[in-house]
Order: sequence, then structure tokens, then C-alpha cells
Amino acid sequence: MDGQKGVGMKRALVISGLVALAAVGLRAQDAAQGIALYNEGKYAEAEPVLRAAPGVEAKAYLAATLARLKKHDEAEAQAKAALAENATHPVAVAALGESLVGQQKLDEAVERLSAALQAQADLAYAYYWRGQAYQLKKQIARMVEDYQNFVKLAPEAPEAPAIKVLLAGLR
Repeated sequence: MDGQKGVGMKRALVISGLVALAAVGLRAQDAAQGIALYNEGKYAEAEPVLRAAPGVEAKAYLAATLARLKKHDEAEAQAKAALAENATHPVAVAALGESLVGQQKLDEAVERLSAALQAQADLAYAYYWRGQAYQLKKQIARMVEDYQNFVKLAPEAPEAPAIKVLLAGLR
């Protein structure tokens, strides 16, 4: 009888392990699906999917989604959580910049984005959002420098044409 109980326990452990692996796989699919929805501009649809997904990538894209939905307080918190796991995650850095600028926390935006750029100098959207902060602070020389770096790093970004026009108008 004890032998049958042991076999039954092993079977139960194997089954529960397979169920757990399947759940992790489904949540990873949720992250991919949420990111795809974000990339399609379907932010309201992406939000609940990304909330259910695990990992730093899901947190970063949730932060970006919330920023696009103008839920800046919550976006800031999610971006900081993602950055605690990966200090230079490009999507989380951009989401933090967008959320801080959206809340008019301009000094904090400059400070945090500068720190991210010290760690990794090719974060295009860190330059973009820091440039936005400098623009609102009326620090035009710094804004120009950041916008030039942004355009150099991300010439095909959707924001690049407007930034190029702005920079050309300042010459």
C-alpha cells in the first residue's frame, strides 16, 4: 500500500509541476500579447494583459502603456519597479521619463534620465524625455543638445520629424 501512495504522490507532483510550467508559459504569452497590443497602439487592451504577465519586460511595457493612457502616477511606479530589476531597460526609462514629465516633475526627470544615460549612453528616449523636461524648464541649449542626440540615435522614430523641424527653426 505504501508503494502505491509513493507512486501516487510522485504522479501528483509531476502533474502539479506540469500545470505550473503551463501557467508560466501562458503568462509569458500574456506578456508577448500585451506588448503586441501596445505596439499596435491598443493601450486600453494591453493594460490588463500586461498586469497579469510576469517579468521585467511586462512591467516596463505596462509602465509605457499607463503613461500613454495618462495614468502617470501609476506609470511612474511601474517604471521604477522595472528599473529596479534592470536599470537601463529602454522601455522603462522612456516610460519613467514620460510619466515624470507628464506630472511636471521636471527636476526628477532630468536627474533620473541623466543617471540612466550615464549608465548607458544610447538610450534614445532618455534624451527625448530629458529634452522635453529641459524645454519645459526653458533650458533651450540643453534641450537642443538632447534633441540632437535623440535624432541621431532614432532618426526613424515617430517623433523625429517634429524634433527636426523644431531644431531647424532654432537655427
